[in-house]
Amino acid sequence: MTACVAVLAHNEERRIATCLRSLRDQVEDAEVHVLVNGSRDRTAEVARSCATDFAALTVHDWPEGGKARSWNRFVFDTVGTGYDCYVFVDGDAEVRAGSLPAMRRLHAGRPGTNAVAGLPLNGRNRAVYQQAMREERGFFGDLYLLDARLVRRMRDSGLRLPDDVIGDDGLLGVLARTDLQAEDAWDRERVAVCEDAGFYAETVSPARPDLLSMQHKRMTTYSVRHFQNSIIAEIMRRDGPAGLPRRMASLYPDYLPRFRPRRRFPEWYFDRLALRRMRRARSGPEATRSAE
Repeated sequence: MTACVAVLAHNEERRIATCLRSLRDQVEDAEVHVLVNGSRDRTAEVARSCATDFAALTVHDWPEGGKARSWNRFVFDTVGTGYDCYVFVDGDAEVRAGSLPAMRRLHAGRPGTNAVAGLPLNGRNRAVYQQAMREERGFFGDLYLLDARLVRRMRDSGLRLPDDVIGDDGLLGVLARTDLQAEDAWDRERVAVCEDAGFYAETVSPARPDLLSMQHKRMTTYSVRHFQNSIIAEIMRRDGPAGLPRRMASLYPDYLPRFRPRRRFPEWYFDRLALRRMRRARSGPEATRSAE
């Protein structure tokens, strides 16, 4: 039984070594792949310098950005199929010791489980997020496991994520809970939350103006995700996964006239910025930059 670990990294020069060090003693027989996508810093170079700490570490340095697009490229066009599971980690996450073995044990002991989620371990809202995950069986993109059979079925059917979708983890959670079917097949028990697995994410500090700027961009991106989720929910109710587009932006002309900013601040402010970004999105590859 083997696992494949994919670390997705975009401009993570500062954090990628910490992320990889946290995985070093947990990967056991797993192959580790670092998916550097659209980075303009030394992320790939730093990741390669960590290769001697692993039995098998491959760095893929792709010029195109976009997390969902990179996920598709890896799963459908790059990696093989001889694994029992695939583990995905964000390049800025520090994974708690013992998390990967715990997730794999839980997965192996629960036949029919499509995904296993690791818990957020820091941040002021961590308790809220943890409880929501236990109740709703969602997961964060920072740390999750997918069953190889689910991934194989996605590959066989050509069911790719929309290249510009924000919140690939949220969509994958839906696909895992519905078992790649329409919304009426929803079963939360197909996703397990591993209480012995978790991650630490970088927190925003007023002393770091660069992080504050990144948080402003992140909040706008979250608002784009809010509107995209409305589109995805309608598609899942009506058509199921087969109705997902190759690019979410291709559906914006049909949906933008319906969308309004939420009334509460700060959602109102970031929703306005998000709608402006979505109106500017075109039908070409440029629009996927909003997903980086």
